[in-house]
This record gives sequence, C-alpha cells and structure tokens, in this order.
Amino acid sequence: MSSLISIIYPSEDKAEEVRKRLIELQREYLLTLGDAVIATKTDSGKVKLNQLINLTASGAASGSFWGLLVGVLFLNPLIGVAVGAASGAISGALSDVGINDNFMKELARGLQPGNAALFILAKEMTEDKVLKELSPFGGTVLRTSLDESKEQLLRDALQQASVA
Repeated sequence: MSSLISIIYPSEDKAEEVRKRLIELQREYLLTLGDAVIATKTDSGKVKLNQLINLTASGAASGSFWGLLVGVLFLNPLIGVAVGAASGAISGALSDVGINDNFMKELARGLQPGNAALFILAKEMTEDKVLKELSPFGGTVLRTSLDESKEQLLRDALQQASVA
C-alpha cells in the first residue's frame, strides 16, 4: 500500500536535497517512489509544482517517435513527427501520474513564501532505514497517510534534527 508524506522545508533547495536523497535510497532498494513533487509559493501567492517527471516532454518525445514511424509508412515523415510530437505533448500535459496536482496546490496554499513542501508518494519502503536517512534534514510534517504511531515517529525524528 502506498504512503503519502508531505514535509515542509525552509527552502526549495533543502527540499530538492531531500528529494535527491530519496532517489538515492530508491537506487539502494530501500524505497520505491511513486512520485516526489516540490511545491513552492511565490510572493504573489501562486503555487508552483516542481514535478519529478515532465510528462509533457516525455509525451512529445514518444509521440515524435511514433509519428515518425507512421510518417515513414505513409511517405511523409516530417508531418508524422510534427503531428506525433504535438499529440504526445498534449496527452502528456493532460495526464496526471502520482499525487493529484490540485491536492498538492491546496495544501501548499498555506505555505509561507520561500518555504517548500516536499510531497512523497512511497509505494514501498523500509521505514526504519528511510526515517534514519530523512531525520538529519529536519522539516515539519504537513500531512501523511501513515498510521498515528508511525507519523509520530516521523515527527519526532524530524523535530530532533531541527533542535540539534
């Protein structure tokens, strides 16, 4: 079962540092990420999401390949690439994988400008080892789908780093 964890950090750089560490933990097979998104709030109040995967770009690349293939079959590869890239980019932009964007934006509206929230969707994790790796970064838990005892362990570990 997937777990959703959102943690507030004092800056986008700190949240990015934690996200990079999570990716390293995934390479070490301690965690399987479904998504990891950083949300920030500008001085004007607009919420910006920094997605782990750019679906528009990957959709355009995939669409270009299939468009080229179809274009070669019908003897017009340039039109095929253009149509394929456009349709791939549109489908990538319209698809949402992982954490719901509206949910993240709603929670991030409460952020102070300059702060960042890291939203983590963990499909599987070795909780004690991941917690040990995240605790030195500190942060404040915004929301989780963990049970109360595990959420309290996370809060305590992050708070210890903030005090130290």
